Amino acid sequence: MTIAWDKTLLVGDVGGTNARFALAHMAPDSKGGAKPTLEHHDSFPAETYPTFLEGVKAFIDGCDVKPTGGVIAVAGPVTDGEIDLTNSPWRVSESELQTLGLNPVRLINDFEALAWGAPVVGADQLGDLGGPEEGDPDSAIAVLGPGTGFGVSALVRDGRGGEMAMPSEGGHACFPPGDEVEDEILRILRRRYDRVSIERLICGPGLLNMHRALAEIDGRETHIDDPAEITKTALEHPNSPCGATLARFCAILGAVAGDIALTTGARGGVYIAGGIAPRILPFLQASPFRRRFERKGRFQEYMQAIPTRVILHKHAALLGAARVAFADLEKG
Repeated sequence: MTIAWDKTLLVGDVGGTNARFALAHMAPDSKGGAKPTLEHHDSFPAETYPTFLEGVKAFIDGCDVKPTGGVIAVAGPVTDGEIDLTNSPWRVSESELQTLGLNPVRLINDFEALAWGAPVVGADQLGDLGGPEEGDPDSAIAVLGPGTGFGVSALVRDGRGGEMAMPSEGGHACFPPGDEVEDEILRILRRRYDRVSIERLICGPGLLNMHRALAEIDGRETHIDDPAEITKTALEHPNSPCGATLARFCAILGAVAGDIALTTGARGGVYIAGGIAPRILPFLQASPFRRRFERKGRFQEYMQAIPTRVILHKHAALLGAARVAFADLEKG
């Protein structure tokens, strides 16, 4: 395969509130191959520009070397080359991006980009959550994680060097309670939601849902209305009610991660992404996360062989987008 050493491509990671952009190049790696590298990073809130196209144009105008194509990761499902971002004034389409001289250009799901990016994140940018140092190099990896929502993806490997990322909306699968307390949490949330998904509990707003449900189970009042306050108090006072909420959050995250590993056959490893896990890493490492991850009955030994890591790299999605962009370029 010919490597496009001389190409400069645009990569982006666009969520409901913020957009991150960078220029991507290919550089030699230590194994005689190539790896994507990023430069000219920039980020801004969506409200800065009335339209997405104006935001991209402003970034490109500030670059000395103009990108000729690119890949932008977006928070949501991409349909026919277009996405209407939830909780954002922006609409994104590949055809509009082509008017800026980007060709080829592609939109992909943000967790699809993370699935491509996870294998090229350095070991020093990964937090250990248990399991062996390495997983099966020929098996799939899973990437999932809580932030504003709950994202899920996987990178499937064919054992012959071929890889394919699998975008999904797995965060909207049903919440699976693992004990009597979680049975009660589910019962309480069903009064509010007709159907209780994983995302109703394992994300920022979900943390608040869980805290209120646990308060009701304990017969106490809570006046907290900000998930960040729960996290802050839990880290400062692990034995507080907020600490109990965050510990339950980590336990359920572990159980869900294990279910996704089973579903995708992710013996290559499970990576936790998103904005929450890196901020609570020591708490997460001391929590029941790994125990609940492995607690899969007859498949406990299967689970014990799967490494679990937290992605600490702030631009892992951009690295993944760069891998896709250069692969697209090689395909012509």
